[in-house]
Amino acid sequence: MAPSAMTRWTKSLSGARPVSYWLDDPGRPAPEPALTGDDRCDLLVVGGGYSGLWTALIAKERDPERDVVLVEGREAGWAASGRNGGFCAASLTHGISNGLSRWPAEIAKLEELGARNLDEIEAAVKRYSIDCDFERTGEIDVATEPHQLAELRETYEEMAAHGLAGGAELLDADALREHVDSPTFLGGLWDRDGVAMLHPAKLAWGLKRVCLEKGVRFYEHTPALELAAAGAGMAIRTPYGRVFARRVALATNIFPSLVKRLRPYTVPVYDYALMTEPLTDDQLAAIGWQNRQGLGDSANQFHYFRLSADNRVLWGGYDAIYPFGGKVRAEYDDRPETYAKLAGHFFTCFPQLEGVRFTHAWGGAIDTCSRFSAFFGTAHKGRVAYAAGYTGLGVGATRFGADVMLDLLSGERTERTDLEMVRTKPLPFPPEPFAWTGVALTKWSLARSDANGGKRNLWLKTMDGLGLGFDS
Repeated sequence: MAPSAMTRWTKSLSGARPVSYWLDDPGRPAPEPALTGDDRCDLLVVGGGYSGLWTALIAKERDPERDVVLVEGREAGWAASGRNGGFCAASLTHGISNGLSRWPAEIAKLEELGARNLDEIEAAVKRYSIDCDFERTGEIDVATEPHQLAELRETYEEMAAHGLAGGAELLDADALREHVDSPTFLGGLWDRDGVAMLHPAKLAWGLKRVCLEKGVRFYEHTPALELAAAGAGMAIRTPYGRVFARRVALATNIFPSLVKRLRPYTVPVYDYALMTEPLTDDQLAAIGWQNRQGLGDSANQFHYFRLSADNRVLWGGYDAIYPFGGKVRAEYDDRPETYAKLAGHFFTCFPQLEGVRFTHAWGGAIDTCSRFSAFFGTAHKGRVAYAAGYTGLGVGATRFGADVMLDLLSGERTERTDLEMVRTKPLPFPPEPFAWTGVALTKWSLARSDANGGKRNLWLKTMDGLGLGFDS
């Protein structure tokens, strides 16, 4: 990148605030009071992101008389649920290719359950009047290199062979650029119905409102510090009190699990995004984007991008940063060198938009596991359930995870608990320094693959064989 180009592009960041655009909202709800003293309930949910919010809500939908408490260390939706791109996908397996490679015998069922889950999210948004800019636009996977175009064609053919291509459409360069115009686009694969766009923070805040209306007792600024058996149930210790519960659902995702044996199964990977100022009518016309689909390019180090309700462009991804030791720290949420890189990539994709300014630049941790899609289970003799490892595709899949946790806590056998995906776990990550070294080598190898026509080196082939890898 030439210095003059770097200077031109980074000027676009001069007014960017280092905070999630979604959370920077005067309509953000006030927090509920912290827990002081002791409380008792049938079900305790730990975590106020999507995973916990859906669990509390569905628990009350299944049994309105169930006494439910939710504790959250800060405020509902403040972490990944309020910082993501707002892509709400039907896929439960981090995309069809990952699902086919891991659970080919179950893929039809997994796709059916995922589609049903997305339909149920849309129905809940309507039923509870959650104003979260929900748009069932679909998503286009975009090829910007010839080998990516071939890979998208192979994916489509594999989907067709399994009878799963009904909602998909291959687009050549001209057809794609009728939807969105970039000189870098060579073609794409459009999932017409399997992805919705939404305002992620407003979804979290809406779910919080509905939980409160249904009688969930909500304690914010109440971190859960310790989990222990207490008679026939469990107890959670917090800074100013305790909660005694018959059953506990752990929805803490990237934050250290209260079941310590689970901690090696996830690592934090930091993802970053930019948000532009609203586009003018002329700027929007210059790039088309009439159908407002979400987009993602098909590189290993990929970008995701979409329009907000007020026609800003969110542009994120590419860098996926793993900090040595796997620590989750606020200081990692802001990374100017990544913002500069993303700005350059943005104007390379959309040179028509040169002169547009970014108003927000932010980052945060994603809970990544080695199979790239969530895993589930129980602890403490079935009195505790957990779901984690969504690997950046949790906006929709967390609702499915909530159903799984409630199924597991009930002890009932369901179509969800019968899944091999639910009954098995990914491989854990090794301790340091091996985890950091492995992630660094994998990132380097993925970058080389992108630069060399998608060819995978020996390291990547070995990781593929072991079911390990790295993705954002």
